[in-house]
Amino acid sequence: MTIADAQNCRVLVIPTGRQARTIGTPGSCVHDPPRSLASPNGDTPLANGDLLVSEVNGSYVDELTTSGRLVWSTHLPIAYPSDPQQLGPNRYLVADYTRPGGIYEFNRAGRILWSYHPASGQGMLDHPSLAERLPNGLIAVNDDYRDRVVLIAPHTKRIVWQYGRTDAPGTGPNRLKTPDGFDLRAPGGVTPTHPYTG
Repeated sequence: MTIADAQNCRVLVIPTGRQARTIGTPGSCVHDPPRSLASPNGDTPLANGDLLVSEVNGSYVDELTTSGRLVWSTHLPIAYPSDPQQLGPNRYLVADYTRPGGIYEFNRAGRILWSYHPASGQGMLDHPSLAERLPNGLIAVNDDYRDRVVLIAPHTKRIVWQYGRTDAPGTGPNRLKTPDGFDLRAPGGVTPTHPYTG
C-alpha cells in the first residue's frame, strides 16, 4: 500500500506486515526527489512495481522505486498535475486540477503530445482530478467542480458522454456532487487492466 501524504510532503510505502518506508522528508516541501517532494498528490502504482508521483508545487511528475530511488523526473507546463497514469513505454496522462482545467498526454521529457483544455463553454473542465484512458480509447475524466464524469474522444477533442448534470450538484439519478475519482468495471463485474498500470 502507498499513500501520497501531500501536506507532509512525503509518500509512505507500507509493505504487508512491515514498517512503513518514507520517500521525501516531512517538512521539506521542495522538489528534490527522493530526498524531498513538493506536495505529492498522486502515487500511481506501475506494472514494474514503481510509483508514478505527481508533485503539486512546481508541477513535476516523477517515477520512483518503492525503495526510494528516482528513475526519472520531468516538469510539466501546467498548473497542478493530478494523478498521472502511464499509457505506454514513454507516454503518460495527467489531469490539470485548475479552472479552466485540462487533460494532457506527455512524455518523460515533459513534452506535451496531446491536450484537451477548452477555456469556456460546455466542454470546459473545472478542477478535473483524474483522467484515465479506457480500453476503447476514450478518456474518462471526473470534472470535480462541474459535478460530472465525462468521456472525451481524443481524435475529435469532444465530450461524447457524461454522467451528472453540468454545474448542477445533487443526489439521485444522473446527479453528482464534486466527484473525486472513479473505478472502471466491465460487464460481469470485472475490472479492466491496463498493460502499464496492471
